Amino acid sequence: MKNHIKILLAEDEISLGTIIKDSLESRDFKVTFCENGENALEEFKKSDFDALVFDVMMPKKDGFTLAKEIRLLNKNIPILFLSAKTQTQDIVEGFKIGCNDYIKKPFSMEELIVRIIALIERKSNLTLEKKHHIGTYVFDTDSQVLSHEKVTYKLTHKEATLLEFLSQNKGEIIDRSTILNTLWKSDDFFSGRSLDVFITKLRKKLILDQSIEIINLRGRGYKLIC
Repeated sequence: MKNHIKILLAEDEISLGTIIKDSLESRDFKVTFCENGENALEEFKKSDFDALVFDVMMPKKDGFTLAKEIRLLNKNIPILFLSAKTQTQDIVEGFKIGCNDYIKKPFSMEELIVRIIALIERKSNLTLEKKHHIGTYVFDTDSQVLSHEKVTYKLTHKEATLLEFLSQNKGEIIDRSTILNTLWKSDDFFSGRSLDVFITKLRKKLILDQSIEIINLRGRGYKLIC
């Protein structure tokens, strides 16, 4: 397990959040601590994390809502819920939303740490799809190569990141501002023009398979169909 595992922690009980943060950092974790769901979502968009630890009941944006929004951006990052809500239906709801683990309050710090490490190791050991099949193309995220039986493209980092984002969300509308804030860290005019250029580049590279489309839903965002 690597040092300085990056954790995003959202917990509205400041005293508990501080205890969790201090305990994790004493074991070489790096923790970003937010007191509500809205701030946590903003932090998630700005940085890369290895795992997310969210309280369920929070002001401004509760943990379930926060997790739903994050799952639109990243389907693979481990999410662990902390909650005093112990009814079976609450736990089931958490897993339906896409969490990977659920700890009932009160809990021991050792249990929390063991569970976080287990989630990250499980994610590392699963052969995360490094190759995405997009129609008759194969996209290797490690080498940033998009290949077809007739041609092979070595993508730029930005092209590869954008194509990975689209392929992880095939068939789903991805909000334009979400793409810009996630990949460009800004949704201003110039970032928007840059996104349009990269979408055009990807369309040209995918033209050999007529079943593939990157649709621009005006005023909403983009959808990859294949």
